[in-house]
Amino acid sequence: MLVTVLIIISFLAERVAPYNKMFNIAQNDTKRDCLHAVVNESLTLLGLLLLPFLEGVITVIDLWPDKWPLTIQLLLAIVIADTGITLMHYASHHYSILWRFHAVHHSVKRMYGFNGLMKHPIHQLLETGAGVIPLLLIGVSVDILAVLAVAVVIQLLLQHSNVNYFYRPFHRILALNVVHRLHHLNTKEGNVNFGLFTTLMDRVLGSARIELRDRISMSDIGIATQPNYPVNYLEQLTQPFAREGALDS
Repeated sequence: MLVTVLIIISFLAERVAPYNKMFNIAQNDTKRDCLHAVVNESLTLLGLLLLPFLEGVITVIDLWPDKWPLTIQLLLAIVIADTGITLMHYASHHYSILWRFHAVHHSVKRMYGFNGLMKHPIHQLLETGAGVIPLLLIGVSVDILAVLAVAVVIQLLLQHSNVNYFYRPFHRILALNVVHRLHHLNTKEGNVNFGLFTTLMDRVLGSARIELRDRISMSDIGIATQPNYPVNYLEQLTQPFAREGALDS
């Protein structure tokens, strides 16, 4: 229910203060994006339901500071998860086998909030694992992971949103939509800004870019090497297994 409310708020904000009005026009993608969102968020919910059975089971060393205030615990969880997810995201642009699955996310023809929930389910599992497993290994609690899951959904909606919200000077540290749009450019110029929550790992990797462009249009995004990438949901699920799915980003 909360995810549905967040999506509705995202859509309303995009109508009130759009970055690019053209991004609000459907490109034969509404049904597909809804299917991606339902499937992927259902997987997230399933994962949360399984967490109580995993809590403590795969803990290697109990280092989690469970006596700290919940807000500080959440911030720590975000930083750790952001590191793992960013590294997986970075690898997905540099290794063909991972790009096959990540390409689904980059095949979009416009930038709007729902893009954040549009992922191949296998790639979502890979990114989720990269962010969550390190936390489980050091004994994080299920409660913190549940709040983290909500934070991830909020950030994915914000990061991909077609909303012209204020950003200076926060775009230097936070992975806001204004810097993430640069990541979706369909040229080598887009090989930047892999972070989910922050630009910290991008600075370590040398992939941070905060110099902004005046305007990004639909012709600037997508996959240049695969302009005819499948639009249908089921075809997108099978595309990573096709020979052409291995084309570079």
